[in-house]
Amino acid sequence: MENKVDIQKINKIIEKESAFIDLLRSEMGKVIIGQKNMIDRLLIGLLAKGHILLEGVPGLAKTLAINTLSKSISGSFSRIQFTPDLLPADVIGTQLFNVKQSKFTVKKGPIFASFVLADEINRAPAKVQSALLEAMQEKQITIGDETFKLEEPFLVMATQNPIDQEGTYPLPEAQVDRFMLKTVISYPEIEEEKQIMRSNLDQTMNEVKPVVTLKKIINAQKVVKQVYMDEKIESYILDIIFATRFPEKYNLSNLKPLISYGASPRGSINLAMAAKCFAFINRRGYVIPDDVRAVVYDVLQHRIGLSYEAEAENLSSVDIITKIVNEIEVP
Repeated sequence: MENKVDIQKINKIIEKESAFIDLLRSEMGKVIIGQKNMIDRLLIGLLAKGHILLEGVPGLAKTLAINTLSKSISGSFSRIQFTPDLLPADVIGTQLFNVKQSKFTVKKGPIFASFVLADEINRAPAKVQSALLEAMQEKQITIGDETFKLEEPFLVMATQNPIDQEGTYPLPEAQVDRFMLKTVISYPEIEEEKQIMRSNLDQTMNEVKPVVTLKKIINAQKVVKQVYMDEKIESYILDIIFATRFPEKYNLSNLKPLISYGASPRGSINLAMAAKCFAFINRRGYVIPDDVRAVVYDVLQHRIGLSYEAEAENLSSVDIITKIVNEIEVP
């Protein structure tokens, strides 16, 4: 019985603390038409202190989404356009010699913001990619002999063009793993696109106002950890992760030759955290299997290596996750 009372108590706390989510959603909805999935993933990344990799063809409001989020939270925003000639110093900053004072002073780069949009990350060479990814991981930056802590909250949303487009440098697997979520953005529905077209032609785009403080977000990042996760849900998450590594143990021997490597422990941590955040943004104090299923593709699709055999059969990591999720028993 005691456990049940606890869940009710947690539920009340979460319901109170997550009230701002509806405000944020409706404020972003003034500008972003449709794309509910993308908005939810941005909120999950923000609450989990994770980072997001968005993939989709140009023109699907990826830049607009993070800009709108930063405006509705009154956070600082910066956009870095990744190009083949970009240098690490263009991202993190550099030391400049001050002639008057006869010493070096630090000029901070655009990474020093709460919301950073890394646009077309796969158009920049490896050195620049790794400078950004190190900042994402360490939440601090060293310029010369000085170390600077990055702002809180700190959310990087990187966009990448589909890999087969001209002039792209694919992100190495170890670096892609640093992103909590990878979300593939699809085209809007016809009715949504009609609305998008009309509001752009009439120039009736609404002004976004700050509706949530940064302090509230930092508090929510702590509260989200209180969302209750039953041991059965933990086992469910681990079964999914282990099935990507040892499919033969889960009655999925046919997947063995298709997977070159499975998800790392970072995958299980992020899947559990994303499920908690998904419950939170749906104003619930406990995780249900549907929360795990809702985020499993975004958390795992960039963490499973495909073999040549899978590529020859034209199978994607999404197909493999679908087969695993359909096989693993739901608690």
